[in-house]
Amino acid sequence: MAGGPAETAVAVLPEGRYGTGRAQAPRRWRRWLFLAIALLVSGVIAWVAYVNLGSAPIDAERVAFSGKPGNAMEITINVTRDDNSRPGVCIVRVRDKTGAESGRKELLIPAGAKYSRMTTTIKSIGAPVTADVYGCSYDIPRYLSTP
Repeated sequence: MAGGPAETAVAVLPEGRYGTGRAQAPRRWRRWLFLAIALLVSGVIAWVAYVNLGSAPIDAERVAFSGKPGNAMEITINVTRDDNSRPGVCIVRVRDKTGAESGRKELLIPAGAKYSRMTTTIKSIGAPVTADVYGCSYDIPRYLSTP
């Protein structure tokens, strides 16, 4: 029996009608180009992560806090910095019982020792429950710097 499943016929297409057949294999320069782009993007991502997630040059840790009369709270912080010749600023805040920030203060950290302990009192718009450090920086606002 002719034309059964055991026999396979290969269809021959007319030349020039359907193009040149399969596309050629990708060239080597394309592989190197994609590799270079991938390395460049990976390098940029690593640099951004290092800058944003690396250790902070100045940092503070809350040591103690205590309530004061008149909706105020006293906080004591330890400040650690990598460059003790530069002054810095730390933002401390108090929170009410709902967790909302109810008071904030910018604390000037004068140049001096690598480790320093500072104490300040923060006024609150309501009854404060806790105090913490929001963050620290070497970028001191003009109104905090001494003339």
